[in-house]
Amino acid sequence: MRDVLSGPVAASNFSPNERAAVYKAIHTRRDVRDQFLPQAVPYEVLMRLLDAAHHAPSVGFMQPWNFIVIRDEARKVEIHRAFTRANEEAKSLFSDERQALYASLKLEGILKAPINLCITCDRTRGGKVVLGRTHNRQMDIYSTVCAVQNLWLAARAEGIGVGWVSIYHDQDMRRILGIPEHVEIIAYLCIGYVDEFYDTPELQKRGWAKRLPLENLIFQDRWQDTTNISSDLPHQDPADASPATLSTSD
Repeated sequence: MRDVLSGPVAASNFSPNERAAVYKAIHTRRDVRDQFLPQAVPYEVLMRLLDAAHHAPSVGFMQPWNFIVIRDEARKVEIHRAFTRANEEAKSLFSDERQALYASLKLEGILKAPINLCITCDRTRGGKVVLGRTHNRQMDIYSTVCAVQNLWLAARAEGIGVGWVSIYHDQDMRRILGIPEHVEIIAYLCIGYVDEFYDTPELQKRGWAKRLPLENLIFQDRWQDTTNISSDLPHQDPADASPATLSTSD
């Protein structure tokens, strides 16, 4: 019997506790680099995380993502070598006074995390003409980033840490994981249980950066027009501001 298309259903409100849980996951999510426990992530938990990612919004409902689950220790070692080479190059790009601090930062958990996960974007999925991507070719990439965020927030709710590794040469990762050229590498993630999360992002604690004040980032109707915006926002003491992120996330 043919499935009957269902129409809109009534929007159900979240209870105060449910709403608070969503915001808790958002505000306490952290980029985990060195707190991973050796405890295995059960298959059913991993599938819940991947299912959360798979329910991300995607333009034209093209669902351009794929998930490469990496548990093999030899492959992790190869990826870690690629990271180490790129990381030495990255260190040299910073000023002398920043290099020592950079070198002290732990920027990955490739070998320590029980699961590594590469999330990709197949840029050919859906064909040449995709609804919603006719004038902005990047929408498939943006959709896949939404899948990363869905997974990250679901992981936080499960007590699982996630770290985003971004320091590697694209061709190294393609070679190690056999990724074809038409597929974009979006995120390489380290995933595993942790027994603690930083109360604020690690990069602030290490003195690298602070989060920008929200009121400085909101414009009214056009770029850099802050008219009637600041007065409508609650005042935030700069001393209470949360830290900012680098490309390695917080």
